[in-house]
Amino acid sequence: MTDQNPFALAITGASGAPYAIRLLEQLLVRKHAVDLMVSAPGQIVLGMETTLKLPGRPAEIQRVLAEHFGAEAGQLRVFGREEWTAPVASGSSAPRAMVVCPCTTGTLASIAVGTSSNLIERVADVTLKEGRKLVLVPRETPFSAIHLENMLKLARLGAVILPPNPGFYHAPSSIEELVDFVVARILDQLGVDNDLVPRWG
Repeated sequence: MTDQNPFALAITGASGAPYAIRLLEQLLVRKHAVDLMVSAPGQIVLGMETTLKLPGRPAEIQRVLAEHFGAEAGQLRVFGREEWTAPVASGSSAPRAMVVCPCTTGTLASIAVGTSSNLIERVADVTLKEGRKLVLVPRETPFSAIHLENMLKLARLGAVILPPNPGFYHAPSSIEELVDFVVARILDQLGVDNDLVPRWG
């Protein structure tokens, strides 16, 4: 039976789409509800870095992904960039936690200053103001002082900055294992039990 208290997942146009798709899969397989938002650049990067080719409209994206992952009816909801009536846009229906994976530094900056100019930024703002966990998985390095200052500001506001830096102490032998290392860390932050990688010790 699906847990009806949804996690929010936003995919923006940074490198790292395989992390997002694996995270979405794991949340759905573990019977969690997910409210998904994908920016237009995020869709482009998904097509470049994964085998998924998503249609343009949120309802069609929802159908394709639900079929792909075998989601239960109502378990996955996809919302558009300007869909301000989405439940997650309001503090009264705030998600249990939100992950932006991957997170562009532009999105990170907008969240840091609270612009809420699109649904992804608005849900992040709601997540912070309601005291829920916000996990940001920034794009690949290097980072400028501007990027680092925005990360520090958000960390001080309670967000978790989780760069996708896999460890190697478990001797990974494939890209999939490196992806799983990062996804396991995200799931840990969400309080979702997982056995994607061996635990230390």
